[in-house]
Amino acid sequence: MKRKASGLLVWAMIMGMVLSACSNNEKGSNSATGASASQPEAGATDSGKPVEIDVFAVQENGIDLNTNGFTKLLQDKFNAKFNFQTVPSDGAKEKRQISLASGDYPDAYILTAYVDQFSQADVLKYGQQGVFVPLNDLIDKHAPNIKAVIEKDPTFKAFNTAPDGSIYGLAAYAECYHCSYPNKMWVNTKWLKKLNIDMPTTTEDFKKMLLAFKNDDPNGNGRKDEVPLSGSTEDYGVRLIPYLMNGFIYNDDRNYLNLSGGKVDTAANKPEWKEGLAYIKSLFDEGLIDPGAFTQNAEAYKKIGENADAQILGAAAAMHPAIFVNIDAGNKNSSDYDAVPPLVGPHGSFATHDAGGITAGAKFVITNKASEEARIALIKMVDYMYTPEGQTNSASGLEGIAWRKPEPGEVALGKGVEAKFAPIPAKEGDAPTNSGWSGMGHFYMPKEYYDSFVSAEDIYAPEGYVRRINEATDMYVGHEPKELFPIWAVWIDPSEADEAGILQTNIRNYVQQYALQFVTGSKDLNKDWDSYVKGLDDLNVKRYLEILQKAYDKTSK
Repeated sequence: MKRKASGLLVWAMIMGMVLSACSNNEKGSNSATGASASQPEAGATDSGKPVEIDVFAVQENGIDLNTNGFTKLLQDKFNAKFNFQTVPSDGAKEKRQISLASGDYPDAYILTAYVDQFSQADVLKYGQQGVFVPLNDLIDKHAPNIKAVIEKDPTFKAFNTAPDGSIYGLAAYAECYHCSYPNKMWVNTKWLKKLNIDMPTTTEDFKKMLLAFKNDDPNGNGRKDEVPLSGSTEDYGVRLIPYLMNGFIYNDDRNYLNLSGGKVDTAANKPEWKEGLAYIKSLFDEGLIDPGAFTQNAEAYKKIGENADAQILGAAAAMHPAIFVNIDAGNKNSSDYDAVPPLVGPHGSFATHDAGGITAGAKFVITNKASEEARIALIKMVDYMYTPEGQTNSASGLEGIAWRKPEPGEVALGKGVEAKFAPIPAKEGDAPTNSGWSGMGHFYMPKEYYDSFVSAEDIYAPEGYVRRINEATDMYVGHEPKELFPIWAVWIDPSEADEAGILQTNIRNYVQQYALQFVTGSKDLNKDWDSYVKGLDDLNVKRYLEILQKAYDKTSK
C-alpha cells in the first residue's frame, strides 16, 4: 500500500485535474486497440430478461454502486443486473478471503486495485483449483479490445498470463509514468541562481552544492537554518539513499536485486554498495543530510518544505514535489523546485525503474459459479472498459458530468498526441456525482491514454502539474540498467510464495536497517561490513535468489 500512496496523491490529481472524465455515450468510440467499442446486447437470458450477476466489490467513499451512473450504463448496455456484495476499503482483503474460504463466493470479483488485489499466488491457487475460470476463450470470442492488447503488448501479456498459459484474471493496468521512475531528487533552483551554481551532474557536484546550501545563506536571512537535503521514510520514492546509491550500483529500492546475463543477484553485499554507503555517510557526517530524513513521516517532511518563517529546504528526495511542498495556486515555494537528473558516480548513472504502479495479480476474476450468460456479459463489460471511452466512463465519471470533448486550441498532455478528453472540474461545495466507479474502474490506462487528456501548458500552474512531473521523469528514462529484474511481473510458484514473501521481508528490513546504521555511524562501515554480509547470508539470501531465478526463468520463457 505504501508503494501506491505516493503515486495516488498525483493519481487523484490525474483523476480530478487531468482525467475527471466519463460518459453515458451509447455511440461506440475509437478503441486504443483499433477495435470498436460498440457491443451487441450481451446478457439476455432465454426469457429475454437481464442476466443477474453477483459481484463482490470494494466500494469507495462517495460512491453507491447500486445507484451509480456507470453501473446503470453497464446494465443498460449489456442487459444485465448486478447484485453487489459491497465492502468498504478497510478489511476488504480479509472479507474477500473469507468469502473464498467459506465457499460462499459470487460470480465475479471486481476490486479496487490500490486497496486490494488478488496476488499472483492467489490467482494461480484458485485458478488451478478451478474456482477462477480461465478467461482465454472468453477473450478470444467476446473481447476484441482485450485480445488486441494482448497481441500488441508483451508486458501486458506477461502481467496477466500464468505460467500454464491461462489468464485467470486481469490486473489493473494503469501506467503511472512518473511513478515508473520513483526515486527522483528535486532542488531549489532559486538558490542555485543566487549562489551561481550549475545544476549538479555528478555525485561530487551534488556534495559541493549541499555544502554551499549549508554555509552560504541562500535564503538570505543571516542564519544557518537551511536544511541542505531531506527526505522521509513513509513512502516509496521519498527515501534518499536509493537516488544517491544509483551513482554507485543500481538500487531498486525494494528488493535490492540486480540482473546480469539472465542471472539474479543481490546488490546489497557488493563492494559498490559499500562505496555508496561511504559516500552517503560523508554527506551525513558533514551535516548535509537532515537526520529526520531517516525517521520522519510525510507530515513532518512537508513542514520543512513549507517552513513558515523562511524557505529552508535545499534538495528533497521525492517522486514528485507535492510530497514536500503545496502545489495549489498561489503557493510561494512550489515553482522553486526542479528535478535533478540522475547523478554520474564512480560506477554509473542509474535511475530506479519499475512498472509504474502496475502490480501483477488480478483485480477482476470470474468464478465457477457464474453462468455462461454471466461470463459473456462480464467479459464484454470489461472489454468495453478497454476502450478509451469505456475506461473514462468507468474511472472518472460520465460525459457532461465529469468530462467533455476538447475545444479548439486545447492541448493534450502528451507531445504530439490528439486531445480526446477534457475534465470538468467539480464546483466548490458540490456533492460527489456518483457517476463513475473510480478506482474500481481502473482497467486499461496505458500512458497513451493518460496523454490524451487536456492539460495546461504552464507546468508550474496546478493544472499543469502532471505535465511538470512527466517532463521531469523524461530526464530519468534510459538510466535503468540494460537488464532489469521484473520483480513486479514474475510468477512465483504458489508452493514457494509464502517462503519467498518471508525471505523478502526479512532481507529488505535487514538491508534498510544496516544502511541506516552505517550512514549514521551506529555501525562502523569498515569494522562491521563483514558481519553484515554474513548476516545477509544467514537470512538465506541464496535461497531467496534461487526462488526468484526459477520464477524469472519460467516467466521469461
